[in-house]
Formats: sequence, C-alpha cells, structure tokens
Amino acid sequence: MTPILEVEQLQTFIGQYHILHDVSLQAEQGSITAILGRNGAGKTTTLKSIMGLTPPQAGSIRFAGQHLNGLRTFSIAQLGIGYVPEHRAIFRDLTVTEHLILAERKRGDLRRRGDLIFSLFPDLQRLERLLGSQLSGGQQQMLAIARALVAETQLLLIDEPSEGLAPVIIEQMMRAITALSEHTTVVLVEQNFRMASAISQAYYMLDDGRTVDHGTMTALRGNPQLIQRYLGAA
Repeated sequence: MTPILEVEQLQTFIGQYHILHDVSLQAEQGSITAILGRNGAGKTTTLKSIMGLTPPQAGSIRFAGQHLNGLRTFSIAQLGIGYVPEHRAIFRDLTVTEHLILAERKRGDLRRRGDLIFSLFPDLQRLERLLGSQLSGGQQQMLAIARALVAETQLLLIDEPSEGLAPVIIEQMMRAITALSEHTTVVLVEQNFRMASAISQAYYMLDDGRTVDHGTMTALRGNPQLIQRYLGAA
C-alpha cells in the first residue's frame, strides 16, 4: 500500500538555527502514526514543515503522491490536510459555533460534517454559544480538533493533544482520536507516551532533528531500553 504521506530527509532552519537535520517518515492511510522524542527533538517543526509554515530547505514531502515542497500553507490545507497546533490557538472572543463556521472552506461544510464532529465531541454541541475564553482546556482542545475537521480532511496533523489535560479528559481524547482514524489518517506529536502507545499503530522517534528509529508501536512497547534512551520514560 502506498503511504498517504511521505517525508524524506527534511532539512529545516528557523532563522539561523538548523532544527531538522534529517527527518524521514511515512503514514499509511487510515492509520495513527506517532512522532515521539524529547522536548527540542524537532517534532513540532516537522509538522510545521509539512504544512509549509517553516518551509524545509532540503528534502521532499509528498501527500497522496503530490509534492508539497514550495506550496503555500493555504494551498496545502486545500489539498485536504488539517493541522491542530500546539496550545490550540483558540480565539477568546469567538463562540464555539463561530470557530467552526470560520473553518469552512465551502458554504455548508459545517452542515455536511457536523454529524461527524458532534459524534466525536458531543460536549461541543451543548457549548456552542460559549466563548473560547469560557471553555476549559479540554474543551478548547476538542474545539481545536473539531475546527480542523470542518472541511473535508484526508490527513490530520495533531500537536500535543494531551498537553495540560486532566487524566479523564485524556481518556476522552484517546477515544475520539481512535474513532477519528476511521475517517482520516492521523499523524500525532505527543509527549504522553502512555496515550501515544495506546492509540498509535506506528511510530517515528526523533532526536536532535533526526529520525533515529521507527517501527510498530507494538515493537516499541516491548523495547524499554529504547524508550528510556530517547524518551526518558520507564
């Protein structure tokens, strides 16, 4: 099976700093793939490079066989890639409904995708009139993911969905992302190894801006030495 996402030997700079030295990864259609590594390993920059927010200076990115190198971020999004950034980027003065309407690419997107969104995050339907500033951290994360799903999405990039959330909300998020993978391919950056290992089928390990290991999540769970070496987790 041809992967829906193919990233090869990315080299990305932010200003004078060489952040990604050699990052390669693939994501199979319908799967959840986790990008793992310590803080500063280059995980977030990898997602931003795929989205064209920090364009790579070298390497290649292909989505459904199409090269993304050189495309603007809005063009990449229009191809069917959604992005949920770290820290959620929720507007304090917009309601839940206004956030979702703002994410429409075509008139009626929310009507067409509403059943899926509210089946994944039923809380959002009862919170539709609340402002972003009135939502809890977990509700903001649900809204951030929902917003990325309003338009038709074949690939969803999610950065640190469990960050700052209570354990009970993390469990809800795990169930939602697992259900979501039945509709779209997910690439997940996540520091919470328990969450990532429970819902992902494959992983790529980054260290100092390089892909240093990859394989099935089942194999990684059985390799505590590798987990300790690159994640510092028991």
